[in-house]
Amino acid sequence: MSAAKTVRWVRGDGVDLAVYEQGDRSRPTVLLVHGYPDTHAVWDEVAERLADRYHVVRYDVRGAGASSRPYGREKYAFDHLIADMRAVLDAAAPGRRVHLVGHDWGSIQAWEAVCTMAERFASFTSISGPCLDHVARWTRRGLARPTPANLKRAAGQGVRSWYIYLFQTPVLPELLWRAGLSGPFTRALERGEGVPARDGHPARTMPRDGAAGVGLYRANMLRRLRRPRDRRTDVPTQVVVPTRDLFVSPHLVGGLSEHVPNLSLRPIVAGHWVPRSHPDVIARWVAEHITGVEGGPLTAAQTRALRRAKVGRGRRPFEGSLVVVTGAGSGIGRATALAFAGRGAEVVAADLDLGTARRTAELAGLAGTPGHAFQVDVSDATAMEDFAVSVLHRHGVPDVVVNNAGIGVAGAFLDHTADDWRRVLDVNLWGVIHGSRLFAARMAEQGQGGHIVNTSSAAAFTPSRTLPAYATSKAAVLMLSECLRAELRGKGIGVSAICPGIVDTNITRTSRFVGADDAQEARSRERAARAYARRGFGPQEVADQIVAAVRDDKALVPVTPEARLAYLASRVSPRAMRLLARLDVG
Repeated sequence: MSAAKTVRWVRGDGVDLAVYEQGDRSRPTVLLVHGYPDTHAVWDEVAERLADRYHVVRYDVRGAGASSRPYGREKYAFDHLIADMRAVLDAAAPGRRVHLVGHDWGSIQAWEAVCTMAERFASFTSISGPCLDHVARWTRRGLARPTPANLKRAAGQGVRSWYIYLFQTPVLPELLWRAGLSGPFTRALERGEGVPARDGHPARTMPRDGAAGVGLYRANMLRRLRRPRDRRTDVPTQVVVPTRDLFVSPHLVGGLSEHVPNLSLRPIVAGHWVPRSHPDVIARWVAEHITGVEGGPLTAAQTRALRRAKVGRGRRPFEGSLVVVTGAGSGIGRATALAFAGRGAEVVAADLDLGTARRTAELAGLAGTPGHAFQVDVSDATAMEDFAVSVLHRHGVPDVVVNNAGIGVAGAFLDHTADDWRRVLDVNLWGVIHGSRLFAARMAEQGQGGHIVNTSSAAAFTPSRTLPAYATSKAAVLMLSECLRAELRGKGIGVSAICPGIVDTNITRTSRFVGADDAQEARSRERAARAYARRGFGPQEVADQIVAAVRDDKALVPVTPEARLAYLASRVSPRAMRLLARLDVG
């Protein structure tokens, strides 16, 4: 049952402010500040989730909701806004440092607060509302170095800021709001961000709020952007970065750590109104940030998440990430686990052979990050479900899953039995299906994105008379990866198919050669192993390509030169590939 909300009136800087409180006042205070054209009610879902642990305070800023609407542009300047916030703090949390959370314009004025009265705040969470001083510096820095990338980013933010220019025009914005702009705004919010209207948001007072709140932009925006101040704050700050924000570019966080030394970044695949669309995530991140600042106990997953969010020099590219690798006991799987560990990731090494998985975990630990070993048969649906539950319970939702486990089978189609087909498809295809299905669902629920890597093969686009089952399984993995990428992209989850060619791993020593007696099979394995060894392309080089695929969100990576050539030939001349398929390469 949620804590009851009470309301009282606080006299601000010449205005009356409606202040709303929930939770036990003896607990740490969290102050939630709303943006434009919202009221305090935009925080309803987040406040409900925080009120059991904290004293949650909200207020309608001047010009919004039940608070006073002063007349005149200068009445909305930062000095008045900060004086209002100070009055709310004195009334709701006298003599205490509070945890400040701001969204949109609420975050913009919160930046002003943490830079001018930092002694009042224990932590700050900023959402979709940058510091105007930093925006000015960021823009000037980009224009001073007019590279194509810098110009593109500056132009992108300029397009996102179209409404700021509109709000500088006299009378017109007010007329639009009073003429019924709130209706199109509500529909756009639902269709564009998936945020349906509900009681309290958008507020019934929006026509008046929108018209009055234009003063926020006229009084502060251009003045501060033209004459930025050299501001900094030592308040521990986390910035939530919605990657699909239509108004604030994710690139605006660039260089922010120079003025905010205790900075964490939390990207989320969401739009501008993330407090409404993802209240569970926002409430959890606010609580984690507060717990981290206050030195309270954190779970392993929370500790890793905070480490991943932290900005600082010497931070490795996958610092704080959790990476799950199947088939991690040897070959490409082990090399991949160690490659991610060397870049700061915590690794879960899973293999059918627990001893080799433990060895991989030990080697990963030497890189300074934890490694965990699990035994699992990827072809067993029940075992994979148990494995996923264990990982999620002990370590949290992974950031990267590498479905790498596989087996080799060679020989003529007519020599393959039904069991031969079943075994290779169970491991090579169903193992990928199980891993993708079980972990992608939790990645999507968490809303923070992620990446799935599926190990296919150059055999996926290289037909061969001697690899019918193996090539079929890997072609299916490639198509599955393409389908998953199309579906999961909207959830911020990348999918990559890795297609190695001839790589020197122990798969040649464990592959089955059907239709041959034991002696013939042994000779075939030895011949294949020598050929792959002479090729001299090791699993480490594949692992580096996998890391790059995750970093750059690549859809398809033919790894070796022959794999790239075969992929090109399959696209340019399928007929030639069919002719080559008739050759007996065994």
